[in-house]
Amino acid sequence: MAVGWHRPTKLVIDTQAIKENVSNEVKRMPQGTELFAVVKANGYGHGAVQTAQAAIEGGATGFCVAILDEAIELREAGITEPILILSVVDVSYIDLLLKYDLSVTVATQEWLVQAIDQLNQIKTQAPLKIHIKVDTGMGRIGFTTPIAVKQTIELIQSTQVIAWEGLFTHFSTADEKNTSYFEKQSERFQEILSVLSELPQYVHVSNSATALWHPNNAGNMIRFGIAMYGLNPSGHALPEIYPLKPALSLVSKLIQVKELAVNEGIGYGNTYTTTKNEWIGTVPIGYADGWLRHLQGFSVLVNGEKCEIVGRICMDQCMIRLPRKTNVGTTVTLIGHDHGANITLQMVADKLETIHYEVACTFSERMPREYK
Repeated sequence: MAVGWHRPTKLVIDTQAIKENVSNEVKRMPQGTELFAVVKANGYGHGAVQTAQAAIEGGATGFCVAILDEAIELREAGITEPILILSVVDVSYIDLLLKYDLSVTVATQEWLVQAIDQLNQIKTQAPLKIHIKVDTGMGRIGFTTPIAVKQTIELIQSTQVIAWEGLFTHFSTADEKNTSYFEKQSERFQEILSVLSELPQYVHVSNSATALWHPNNAGNMIRFGIAMYGLNPSGHALPEIYPLKPALSLVSKLIQVKELAVNEGIGYGNTYTTTKNEWIGTVPIGYADGWLRHLQGFSVLVNGEKCEIVGRICMDQCMIRLPRKTNVGTTVTLIGHDHGANITLQMVADKLETIHYEVACTFSERMPREYK
């Protein structure tokens, strides 16, 4: 996709905010604990490489991604710290895992058997680094019983081509007030630990929410994701333990301003009609950029004043109602601070009836990311 460098719409990423968020969490961690920054999905829409570099400055010692290509991107950008791929990678790509010195998740014995066979065929010098995933109640990927985990470890110990580097699980409700299911998952993971005679280098259960609100958990590594970008993992449900500094702003400029008479329609489907003479501004951003049609009726900021989005949002443009005649080229703040006013990702998510994770990941590559 072409990046819109020659249009005024852009995402502005505050890398200092990312650094501070990581640093603040590192200060809270028990001695001997490491922080792996989660930069999957292009750094939750913020830019993977740039956020990774900021995270290192804040004290991160490793990274988590979702897919092999994301890990390769980091390596080719010069990132040398450990990288864990949190999902399953097809065994046919083991050569790439070895080439780029990557750790991979093992979720079934079948995969491990195939991987060992593949590694024996290529006669590798270095073993493949793996983390065993335990499904304690997420229902996604991973082993579900202590005996299955124990058998898998025995299989690993029977070969020289696999290095058991980690053991982990993922909590599905760590960001909720009701802790009963979280406690159930914790107990299941403890059951796994109780049958093991030894542990790997990394034991990790803490995502951002767990790190913030359930710090006294088993493990010596934190997977710090959404909080690194300054966003509360729970939305509105739980208060922040310490101030998280949002890193993302979204800005554009007015490209046309016109005064329309009463009873004039705006946008596709004529879903908005002027009720009097109104100043209408056009902003070059639309649903192809991730500024979705359901945001009709939401407000953006112009000179610190809220201006409602009127009419349906188009693929490349949207229209806003201005309080008065305003100059073409005036900044429009869609997310961020403007003259003492503020629009947050959470506010956008509330309007869309979703979570801020999804909003950030929806922003397309057409919008350039500017880093400060």
